[in-house]
Amino acid sequence: MVLFFPAAEAADGKTEMNIRILYEDNHLLVVEKPVNIPVQGDSSGDEDLLSMLKGYIKQKYNKPGEVYLGLVHRLDRPVGGVMVFARTSKAASRLSSQFARNTAKKRYASVVCGNTPPCEKLTCHMAKDEKTGTAYVVSASSPSAKSAALFYRRIAKTNELSLIDIELFTGRHHQIRLQCSHSGFPIWGDQRYNKSAKVGQQIALFAYSLTLTHPTTKERMTFTAKPTGKIWECFDKHLDTLMSGISLVYSDNDIIVVNKPYGLSVTIADGEKDTLESRLCSVYGTVYPVHRLDATTSGLIIFARNTQAKASLDTAIASRTLDKVYRCIVKGTPPHKEATLKSWAVKDEQSAKTLVFDTYRANAKEMITAYRVLKSKDDLSLLEVSLITGRTHQIRAHLSHIGNPILGDDKYGDRAFNAQKKRTDVHLCSIRLVLHFENSDYLARLNGKMFEITEPFSL
Repeated sequence: MVLFFPAAEAADGKTEMNIRILYEDNHLLVVEKPVNIPVQGDSSGDEDLLSMLKGYIKQKYNKPGEVYLGLVHRLDRPVGGVMVFARTSKAASRLSSQFARNTAKKRYASVVCGNTPPCEKLTCHMAKDEKTGTAYVVSASSPSAKSAALFYRRIAKTNELSLIDIELFTGRHHQIRLQCSHSGFPIWGDQRYNKSAKVGQQIALFAYSLTLTHPTTKERMTFTAKPTGKIWECFDKHLDTLMSGISLVYSDNDIIVVNKPYGLSVTIADGEKDTLESRLCSVYGTVYPVHRLDATTSGLIIFARNTQAKASLDTAIASRTLDKVYRCIVKGTPPHKEATLKSWAVKDEQSAKTLVFDTYRANAKEMITAYRVLKSKDDLSLLEVSLITGRTHQIRAHLSHIGNPILGDDKYGDRAFNAQKKRTDVHLCSIRLVLHFENSDYLARLNGKMFEITEPFSL
């Protein structure tokens, strides 16, 4: 997967009608939808986004006759954010399929009223009143019921408001607005589902990120746009982190915990300009990486924001009191349902691989990995893995050593098997971190603190 963030590059790329163009080629047109504009024509007769963009294409490329532009997804009229349109019927078909199969990933930022739980998956059944356009929660047995699911994580809170990052699993009419309201934290400014909203307030819901696969090049692309307005200003730094393509899990004056995307190297020392460290530095100033994830491993990682915090985290890692838990999918089924693997690791500089041995040899370092099989299906297994030591490529090398390489890992795994499964990304993710500190430690207040993200893989 290729991570592509064109938003900053296209900051001034607007049409004459003040529509910001994020990306454009012969197959796609990606734009930032302004708030309070309908996506397509409706009974109001107001100018709509689809018609405006057709006019833009017609004028820019001097096209005669009717311009084709495929509408493959929607946003509510008052909601702004990233939208993609198809410039060919083939692109429209392929993009529509991605949205139907939920492989096109939409993320929303929202300011909600109240202090929400840190994170939660919201599920319900809902229906739409066709006369009023209002959605409402119904029982699963209702004839018009449609299941709805989303996951949110609270990014920050201030006074009586919370900023949340939302991932949609289904795409129902007014889904986010209804589910947030039904759960007790309605969206600020939502005139329909928030009884405390005042006339004139602009709903604080914005589609800030869209990830899709290009319909012809097959490149995985992510587009972002940042919401603006007074209500968003108190969360400005948190929004900047989201706009950099990083999901912020936790931050205070000492540490930052983020959900690292696949394909991004961690540190500037890796010799790349675009790294997790460089993106965080652009938002927070100097940060200190204290542990690593491979570029091909996604998930939770901690950065220190000062030297005292770095020293505490370095000690925790050296003394093995920072619990790190991963999920992965492997080829086959491991020999035991649950086991702790103990081996010896030697880093081979020539091949840039970690070699694993069952007995000690010169320059070897002890390597300990615990795993538990969660589920097996056909020729694949879903594992939960805990790192006891922290060697280079430890999980990938250790599981390959016992005959169960990680799906998509061509470096340590089975290339032919990966090709057969059509998996090119390494199915390994850091899903849980638990901090442990002594009472006298600088970070003692964080003793027992756990950070967790949702299940990234399924069989």
